[in-house]
Amino acid sequence: MEGQIFLYLAAIFIAAYATKVGVNKIKVPEVTGFVLLGVILGVSAVNLLTPEILIKFSPISTIALGMIAFTIGIELKVDVIKSLGKSIFSIVLFESIGAFTVVFIVLNYIYHAELNTALLLGAVASATAPAATVAVIRQYKAKGPLTSTILAVVGLDDAAALIIYVFIEGFVSSRLLGTSIAIPTMLLSALLAILEAFAIGIVAAIFYVLILKKVKNNDQIMLLLVAFILGLIGISEYIGVSELLATMAFGAVIVNTSPVLSKKSASIVTNLSPIFITAFFILGGANLNIALIKQIGVLGIFYFFARSIGKTGGASLGAKIGKAPKTVRSLVGFALLPQVGVALALALAINKEFTLPKYGNAGSTMATIVINVLLFTTIITEIVGPLLTRYALKKAGEVNVSKND
Repeated sequence: MEGQIFLYLAAIFIAAYATKVGVNKIKVPEVTGFVLLGVILGVSAVNLLTPEILIKFSPISTIALGMIAFTIGIELKVDVIKSLGKSIFSIVLFESIGAFTVVFIVLNYIYHAELNTALLLGAVASATAPAATVAVIRQYKAKGPLTSTILAVVGLDDAAALIIYVFIEGFVSSRLLGTSIAIPTMLLSALLAILEAFAIGIVAAIFYVLILKKVKNNDQIMLLLVAFILGLIGISEYIGVSELLATMAFGAVIVNTSPVLSKKSASIVTNLSPIFITAFFILGGANLNIALIKQIGVLGIFYFFARSIGKTGGASLGAKIGKAPKTVRSLVGFALLPQVGVALALALAINKEFTLPKYGNAGSTMATIVINVLLFTTIITEIVGPLLTRYALKKAGEVNVSKND
């Protein structure tokens, strides 16, 4: 079986090479090509990457998310965030609440979905997965106010989405069980989980900087950097907090305390990450089953358009209230549609929680609907999202045109 795994990996990367060459010729974001390749290799087409194989490869996706989170953190320089002002936090607030509110209203009052289902889908809709957006930014070497805003927003969005999810999950659980709702307890639980993740990342970064501050050997830095990132992922999963927030905080502290070390660390991750990130999108695509459209039907379409309106409209409103530059106000929402990763993780958490016997058939039916909607709409967001991100960056004039256009 071990030999079979290596053959699968060889096939994946050969196909990825061919895809990369192809999409670069037709000027399509690589992420879109990798996701489509995954869909073809997965259960939707040739079924080379079966569910059993995907389970064995799941650690690769987790490592990729850790590297992506570190990449976001290493871009969160205090002076850059100060120059962007309060617009960052305003955008995060309104795009996350906007997505939740619009999805809930559309599904509950227009589509007439069951209340608990509409609430949970709204909570999941608030999350934005950073992987696809960051990959497009890196591919096109984008730099500028819009790029900096996008990176900060997709980094902080995880915290906002987690608060909304914990609150709604507790509310729905109480409704199904017929128990009282302790709102302060739910909010406190969400805030503690976020603070724990940040604390782990900050403490790790302090030790990392202290150990390597005077080290110039890149091999030594690489070994310890990989150890710290893997360690943060492991600790976060063990205690049940967001590894994305922990690793992002790790990178943010490094870049703001040791610029030289942060440049070397960023360079190392840049060289290592393509292998993992390429596999991440291919494996993500392989999880998606196009046949789900038969089960989800109109509900998935309603969810997709409602979430898109909530995300783009909320981001634009938040940018306007936060007095962001005109370019940011009109374009930032286009980069916030991808949902594979964070949203899918929340959907899996819903599936795990509400299929417990204590919730009965109502809970398991609701969980099945939520995860199927997420799997189906993820196909759309992971294909359309990178294209819209590229459009926004080009429209803002922040793409490295000489090399990538």
